Amino acid sequence: MIRRTLRRGLGSAGGLLLNAATGVAALLLIALMLVSAALVPVAGIGLWLLARVLTPVRSLARFQRAWAGRTLGRGITEPYRSPAGPGIRAHLIPCLRDPATWRDLAWLAVHGVTSALFTIAVWAMWSAIDLILYLPVTRTGSSVSVALSLAITAIVAVTLMAVPLFRAGQARLACLLLRPGFSAAERIRQLTESRAATIGAQAAELRRIERDLHDGAQARLVSIRMNLGLARGNRDPVQIQELVEEAWESVGQALTDLRDLVRGIHPPVLADRGLSGAIEAAALLCPVPVEIEIDLPGRPEAPVESAAYFAAGEALTNMAKHSGATRAWVRLRHSGDVLRLTVGDDGRGGADPSAGTGIRGIERRLSAFDGSLTVSSPVGGPTELTMELPCALSSPKISPSYATA
Repeated sequence: MIRRTLRRGLGSAGGLLLNAATGVAALLLIALMLVSAALVPVAGIGLWLLARVLTPVRSLARFQRAWAGRTLGRGITEPYRSPAGPGIRAHLIPCLRDPATWRDLAWLAVHGVTSALFTIAVWAMWSAIDLILYLPVTRTGSSVSVALSLAITAIVAVTLMAVPLFRAGQARLACLLLRPGFSAAERIRQLTESRAATIGAQAAELRRIERDLHDGAQARLVSIRMNLGLARGNRDPVQIQELVEEAWESVGQALTDLRDLVRGIHPPVLADRGLSGAIEAAALLCPVPVEIEIDLPGRPEAPVESAAYFAAGEALTNMAKHSGATRAWVRLRHSGDVLRLTVGDDGRGGADPSAGTGIRGIERRLSAFDGSLTVSSPVGGPTELTMELPCALSSPKISPSYATA
């Protein structure tokens, strides 16, 4: 009990310090935004400064979004339509037209004020404790000392209860203000983008299959036909034997190409062992040790299962190539009709969704099922990709937690 109380107290103190730091940063950024807006008429200096300030605004909002997602146990999708940057025409104007930017600014103001007020309130409580401890009356009357001791205990208890409640409230507030909007127009835009991304991904996949068939199995079948044609018109037994051997080897290579192509479309391990077994197989092939934690009381529908498997595989591949990690983890669970998949590592961090195609590819794959991807990757790590897919389960099957190395 004492350890739990101390752990809770330390966690509350750490959370209060983090909240105070982000609150101070929010107030400073709000002040910079106001100064930038006031300097807009001065030869464009304000616009340049405004474009510069929007980048840390989004960084702080992204940090708070990831923290709130961890606190609430669910990812919060980034709602931005365009990236922030120093360019005025290419970045500032689209950012100012983005409703997510104004939600970020609203969150900055609310978070900064509430954090400051709560920090002042906690400081006042602890100042009251210091005042009570130094009152001379505590040394004169035992009954008064007992009453003051009870008052100190009450203040400490209220503080320990208030800080976690405030943290949870701040997380819900961040979720409310920083998540994507749900207006009808916004929803139509999201569905339109999702449909376009899905059609583009399907077209790219068909082109890949066509290319693999043309350059792989089809080319080998042409080679086999030519060898068999030469063997049919040949009278030399030695040459016939060589041509038949070459055709035999080409048949084996063509079968290998076709198996690889089929695995790329729908891996047999996914059909045979389900999502849990398929992720286990993918983790075994990863060069970095992967710790797996799965709580999946059933199987999703086949298309959702396939999307989750390929998203996890692509995340593990990107991690092994770029993160420099020594340890990775995969967590898979289903709750509230949502399949939640988290892939994380202890690498160098700094993953930027706009800098490469890997994360964008995962987003496009998930968007086909109205899914979402949340990236938390501060510089220095750790990196966590949280993927959420709305789905129902069938065929009850419980998979235990385990680890691979």
